[in-house]
This record gives sequence, structure tokens and C-alpha cells, in this order.
Amino acid sequence: MKTNQALLQSFKLGDITLKNRLVMAPMTRSRAENSENAPTEMHVAYYTQRAGAGLIITEGSQVSKRAVGYIHTAGIHSKAQVEGWKKVVDAVHKEDGKIFIQLWHVGRMSHPDFHNGKKPLAPSAVNPNSKSFTTKGFKETVEPKAMTLQEIEETQQEFVNATKNAVEAGFDGVEIHSSNGYLFHQFFNKNANVRTDEYGGSIENRVRFFFETLDKVKEVIPENKIGIRLNPSLNDVFGIQATEETIPTFDHIIERLNNYDLAYLHLSEPFTDVSEIDFLETEIAKRYRPKYKGNLMINTGFTQETANAVIEAGDADLVAFGKLYISNPDLAERFAINAPTAEWDEDTFYSQGEKGYTDYPTYQEEKQEA
Repeated sequence: MKTNQALLQSFKLGDITLKNRLVMAPMTRSRAENSENAPTEMHVAYYTQRAGAGLIITEGSQVSKRAVGYIHTAGIHSKAQVEGWKKVVDAVHKEDGKIFIQLWHVGRMSHPDFHNGKKPLAPSAVNPNSKSFTTKGFKETVEPKAMTLQEIEETQQEFVNATKNAVEAGFDGVEIHSSNGYLFHQFFNKNANVRTDEYGGSIENRVRFFFETLDKVKEVIPENKIGIRLNPSLNDVFGIQATEETIPTFDHIIERLNNYDLAYLHLSEPFTDVSEIDFLETEIAKRYRPKYKGNLMINTGFTQETANAVIEAGDADLVAFGKLYISNPDLAERFAINAPTAEWDEDTFYSQGEKGYTDYPTYQEEKQEA
């Protein structure tokens, strides 16, 4: 591996400069084990350890109580949560890191256990037939409640309020989670969204909720501090069943996003094998690089070699790493010296406590222990 790696070059992102093109991907870790669902000193340590990334995107942070769908996830809708995140942001900034917060509403991928017995909100009353991670373990999802027009407007305001809280906490920007089968993605999908009003039916109607929310969020934070996360070829995961309108829907969304001066568009390569499905796209970066004129971030399954290659080919500007950043807090430093990477422990991905969270050693610490 050559030392002058594309991944390790600095990059201008809006009005900030990233020290490299490695991004720590947003990953739910379920460590906010307190009554406030607020970040703790453990979160401070975890993110600070990984401040060598050009950009950190936090775990999905729910914009309200009714947005939650997993245990012990840190929100961004209360005073205690803002204060907890402030400590994280300050610590990352002291290490010369940059950090965005991912704003999250899971929609129907939740359970009444999180909502005092009430059904979770969704575009339509269609059960995703998936599972929700509750305090009593994984439970089958239920038929959700179709959102009223008032609830749609209230939810948009929750994203606005969460963005204001993110600004107060000092984040460098926000990423709107419109991906992976969660609320916005549910509106995009014809199987999840069977509405007959102005938020359902045509592609333009199914993306309306998303663009209205984006337009409201950009009133409280500059466009070049907003990232968007999308997963165009998601299929048979997180309750989403793709249709022949799936790729045309994402083509429409991404072409419209060219009208905004966003920080970046964050895309995922397929989570599952879609090569036998002729109406889905197997190569997301290659399809959308020509269509999208702004900064393009790609993720899912990249190695040091393939990440450098996708940037060198011009198919992406930034590459996000998930699991590799769990077990390698010094991932950028390891890539710089072509050091081996450590394996992750899946058993501790969503457990509580420091084990599998803040106890992964750096490469230098590994050598000292050897």
C-alpha cells in the first residue's frame, strides 16, 4: 500500500476541513443506560478515542421520545441529553476532530413497550414484520399507527428542535437519517406507505415529508452543515421490501438534492445480495456519482484497499467505516502505517458497559502488551 493514500488526504466539507477522508459511520451501541437516555462519560471516551477520523458521525440520536425504537440510545431532545452531548463534542474538538450528530426517528421499527403501550408512528398501518430490541429482548413488531397530518407536522418540528439542540451542543453539523427502513425510508417505500393523501401514491408525494423536513431544518442550520443518509438498494432488511419504483424514487431524491448546498450525501452499497433482482442497483457509488454534484460519502464493507480505490476512481469523496471503527479506535493511524486491524466482538455491539466499547487498544498499545 502506497503511503500517499487517497484516504489520508484532507478534504473541504462545507466550511470545515477534514484532516482525512475516513469517516466513522453512525452505529447504534446502546450505552446510554440511564433514565434520561443521555450520553455519559463512557460516550466521551468512546468518541474521543476515535477522533483521528476525518469526521465522526454519531450513533442515531432520537429526535423525541416517540422516535425511539432501541434500548439505551442517546437522544437529542432533552436538556440532559444536550449537556451530555456537549461533553462529547468538546472532547472530540480538543483532539482536533470533527463531529456530526445523526438525527433519527425509527417510525414503525419500534414497539409499544417504548411508548406506554401506544403503537409507534408510521406513514401507514403496515407491520414491517421485523423485530424491535426492547428492555425484554427482541420482540415482534406490531401494526403501527398511520400518522395524521398533524403528527407529520409535529414530527417535522421535532427534527427542527433536535437540530437546534445539536447547534447548542456544538456539533459541526447534522445527518438526517433517511435510510435503513426508518421513518423517512418508510415514506419512500410503496409497500410501507399506502397513503392516499398528499404524502402517498406518486414518487413526488412519497418524498414530500422528507423534503419538507429538510427545508425546515435548513432554516435553523446552514445547508452545508447538513448530511443526508440514504440506502437505495435496501431489500428484505429492516422491514423494507423493494419494488420496481425503488430506484426511480432514489434517482428522483438524489437529483433533487442537487438543488441544495449540502455537506454531503451518505450512501450505502447494498446490505444484501441484490444481483438477481433486475430492478435494484448493485453498484451504488457508480450509479449516483454521475447524478450527484456535491460531496459523496459511501459505506458498507470497505477495506483500506477498496476505500482508496473508490476515491481514486472518482466514485466517492469520503468513505465511512463501521465495524472497523468499533475495534480500531486508531483506524486512520493504522492505515497510515499499513498496520493490521483488530477483529471486533459482535457479542458486545449492543451490550452495556465498557467491554467491547472503550476497551479496544490502539496498535501501539497492542505492541506494548505483546
